[in-house]
Amino acid sequence: MRRREPVDLAGPLQVRGHSVAWVPPVVLLAAIVVADYSTPGDVRVVPWAVLVPGVAATMCGVRETAVIAVLAIVTYAVVDGSWPSEYQEGTADFLLTVVGGCLATVACAFRVRRDRRMVHMRTVTEIIRRTVLRPLPPRWGGLDHAGVYLTAEAEADVGGDFYDIQPGPHGTRVLVGDVQGKGLGAVEAAAALLSAFREAAHYEPELTVVAQHLEARLLRQRGRKRQLGSEDGDRFATAVLVGFPVTRRDLVEMVVLGHEPPLAVSPRGVRPLPGGGGLPLGLGELAPGPPFLHCPHLARDETLLLCTDGVTEARDGRGAFYPLVDAVREAVTRDPGLAEPARLVDFVRAGTLEHSGGRLTDDTTVFAVRRLPETGGAGDEDAG
Repeated sequence: MRRREPVDLAGPLQVRGHSVAWVPPVVLLAAIVVADYSTPGDVRVVPWAVLVPGVAATMCGVRETAVIAVLAIVTYAVVDGSWPSEYQEGTADFLLTVVGGCLATVACAFRVRRDRRMVHMRTVTEIIRRTVLRPLPPRWGGLDHAGVYLTAEAEADVGGDFYDIQPGPHGTRVLVGDVQGKGLGAVEAAAALLSAFREAAHYEPELTVVAQHLEARLLRQRGRKRQLGSEDGDRFATAVLVGFPVTRRDLVEMVVLGHEPPLAVSPRGVRPLPGGGGLPLGLGELAPGPPFLHCPHLARDETLLLCTDGVTEARDGRGAFYPLVDAVREAVTRDPGLAEPARLVDFVRAGTLEHSGGRLTDDTTVFAVRRLPETGGAGDEDAG
């Protein structure tokens, strides 16, 4: 199972691992010197040297900015002093260059501190996500699977997308879902649901009972948050539960809880699976009783594609949603091999990013799974 790439700590202007961020401001200073000597004495360009430390502050470190500020000051003094006295700019402009260099260095220190804090926050977010979304071994529980999680660039908070595979004596169960909202509260709710799923999916013979365990776990989580005085004690979650029974290889069991139903993708095309009847987790009290169980037939070469709303609600510049079904249908028509889980996930990921111009407004999960030709031993162990 692939994850989001680790946070890149490298600076934007590097060559073979070495920073070259100092080059643009130094080139700018050199251009100012050349321009100053190339113009008549009554048109002086050297006062523009005050801009150089400011440019350095936007891209260099504090030490580099301070060095460039000193270089700008010294350059100003040397160049201005080389002109006859009647053409010299005088003390006022020199002091302006000195003050500009000092302010640029201070501003750079604040920027570097802010950038480090942002990198730290992104790193912590990534660690949290990797803790919640445990690594899944390949061909786990008799299933071929692939998935990717994309973080919304527009949001600093971590989201509540979650997914897992749990083998057990009653077959292998799959869970994909999305907790409403963002922040650590959403991650905490997702972790609680995953914990309940891993336990119930292993022991419970009925998939609807697994869903009821998830509902009860989220309600307990919300009650605990209210008792602690938290303001996010009313979260709900959409989810899809999929069961691959041991005794029936020609169908799957599904409980859809306010979520987009899966798509069955094969070399022959795409068909949406039934998904009505279930309320999101946390809202089950509005419709008491067990959720509805769907048991659609699934061919051996069909892959289940499950996505969170970050895919279906991705918009382009005109506000149009990503046409997931049409895009996948056209793609498998051109290339039937695209129905394989890994290739299917890559296609949907690339299509979502291309459609949205890389500007995701919500965390996005793409997950694809299908049975292996032979049952791979649904083992009793948990995955890491």
